Formats: sequence, C-alpha cells, structure tokens
Amino acid sequence: MTEPVIEARGLTRRFGELTAVDALDLSVAPQTIYGFLGPNGCGKTTTVRMLTGLLTPSAGEVTVLGHALPRDAERLKRQIGYMTQRFSLYDDLSVSENLRFVAEIYGLGRRAARRRIDALLATYALEPMRHRRAGQMSGGQRQRLALAAATLHSPSLLFLDEPTSAVDPENRRDFWERLFDLVEGGATILVSTHYMDEAERCHRLAIMERGHKRADGSPAELMAAMGARVVEVEGRDLRRLKPQITRLPEVISAAQLGSRLRVLVRDRVADPVAWLQAQALDPSPTRLTQVRPSLEDVFVTSTGRRIEASADDGREGRTGSGPGSSGPKGSGLTGSSPGGSSSGGCGPDGSSPDGSGSSKNDHAGNGKPSTLASATPAVRDD
Repeated sequence: MTEPVIEARGLTRRFGELTAVDALDLSVAPQTIYGFLGPNGCGKTTTVRMLTGLLTPSAGEVTVLGHALPRDAERLKRQIGYMTQRFSLYDDLSVSENLRFVAEIYGLGRRAARRRIDALLATYALEPMRHRRAGQMSGGQRQRLALAAATLHSPSLLFLDEPTSAVDPENRRDFWERLFDLVEGGATILVSTHYMDEAERCHRLAIMERGHKRADGSPAELMAAMGARVVEVEGRDLRRLKPQITRLPEVISAAQLGSRLRVLVRDRVADPVAWLQAQALDPSPTRLTQVRPSLEDVFVTSTGRRIEASADDGREGRTGSGPGSSGPKGSGLTGSSPGGSSSGGCGPDGSSPDGSGSSKNDHAGNGKPSTLASATPAVRDD
C-alpha cells in the first residue's frame, strides 16, 4: 500500500480563544489533486500554513513527505512548493530576474538554474516576456509566473492557496490543465478553492466550515452520499413560491437560478417530484424535474448554508500578502516580507502565529527575505 504524502490526526490551531482549525484528520495520496472547498475564513489557509511548517499546530500530529512537523519544518521547506492567494514575487523585477532570484534561494547552480528557467519559460509560455517586469503583466501571466517560481526546484508536493481567485475563466481552465500535467509528472497537489467547478476537478476534496471538516471524498462519492435529492422548479412568481417551499419540513434549501428554483429535498422522500406536486403551493409550479446533484448541493447539505452566504466571516485574520506568503515578497518559505516585517503570518489579533507578538523569522532590514536566503549555500557553477 502506498504511503500517504500528507497524514494529519487531530490537527488543531487556536488563536487565543478562537479555534481556527478543529481536530482535522487528513490523508492525501501521492500523485493526486486534493482540494479544500469552503468560504473565506473557514480554516483553509490556516491548515495549509500548518502543513507547510509555517505555523505550529496547537494540537494534533502531522507528517508531510515523511517529515514530522513542526520538528522537521526547515527540511520540509526545501521539498515543497507554495503558491499563495496573492502574487508574491517582485513587481519591479523582470520575469527572468524573479526566477533567478528564486533559484538562488533554493541553491540551484547557475547552469542548472539556466536550464530549468529556460524550460519553465517555454512550458508556461513566458519566453516572449522574459524581460518584462512582473508588475506590467496581466493577471493570467502573473499566475503562470508564480506557478513557475513555485515549481522551479521540482518539488514533489505543491500547495496552492486559492491560486485562481483573480483570474478569468479561460486562464483558470488553462491553469488547471497545467496542474494535471504536474500530477502526470509525479507531483502531488493540495489546492484550496471556493470555486465549485475547480473542486469538481479534484481527485478528492474536503469541505471545510468554521474550522471543521464536514465531508471528505471524491466529488462523485460526495454527491452520491449527500442525503438529498435535487428538484428544479419552474413557474410564475418564483420569489413568492420560494419561501413557501423553504418552509416545507422535508426541504433543506431552495435557491433561485435564473428562471427556476433549485430545491434540495431530504432523501427519505422517495419521489420528491410527486411530493412537491402534492403540496399546496400558490402559484402552482408549471414544471418539476429531478436533476443531478452538484458540489454546491453537497456543500449546502454538509453545512446547512450556501457558500457565498457564509464567506468572509474573518476567522483566519489574513492580512498583507496572504498567509505567510510564498516566494520573495512576504515569503511563505521565509516568513518575512521584503519591505518590512511579515504581516501574512499574523493571527486574528495581529500577533505572530506562535503568539509571541513578533515574527519568528525577522528580516535583516536589507529588503530581502532572510531565513532561507541566509541558509542557502553559495551558488555553484555546475
């Protein structure tokens, strides 16, 4: 049996009286894309930061690539890639300068770095803009650059924290195709998202709510086991019809989608269409159709609310460049930002993750990330 790439038991993180992640159990198989689905503030980013060794758990056990955390956190950081929500490279450096900088952090020799950078520029269609400053690139181009930087050292495990939150649908589809290429090449990917269509692309996913894992499985397994049947209702005056349907005891939720209502009925109702037809609704529906469940339906049955209605409850307290951030600006691998102290690694009260009130990895005041950069061996000309 293949050993999991990530194994966590009872993983918990508290910030004072606030429990951001509560007793999370997790197992991620190699060469898969594992997704965290949930609204902002549900604990996705806090979990990613614990799994990357950036944040010490309050309780629980976690092993990543055979490394026990937090004991082996520094060794693990050389073996993983981390792409944060916000673009975290230097805007005033060119594409090739940013990649050379990241190559130095990871101690790649000059020749090896040149070969790897040339390959990545070709893979991610960045060759024509090799000399363009990152700040002058479009959202999709910056996203490709960030992915190139995160995979420059060929990590076997890649963490992506809502990587497509500011990207158009076409670039999102292209980005996911590149992720499957990485998996085909042997990588394992853990990605957090609040997009339902992205979650359906994952081999397996967990649904998160308020620090708890509400469901875990493949998209097909989750939809098959959600405990509800889905009926689409068409008719006149849907705004008047919706509250009547919502009040029915066997209805979990009803939401309007264009000219129809999508109704979730508990699966103990064997024939939800006939059951709804028998209700005294005014006006009467003109058409009722049982349809295939979606992941949003799974989310509603797992948490009791729609994902957009539960967003932005502020449980994770993210600021600055994101959760500890990845790469040079607010580097997730160094825990510091180039122009000042780390803000992404703060708890909800603005304190550091370890509760000490200061960053664990203070920068040296020279405008560069310090921890990994200072630990990097001299660049070899091999």
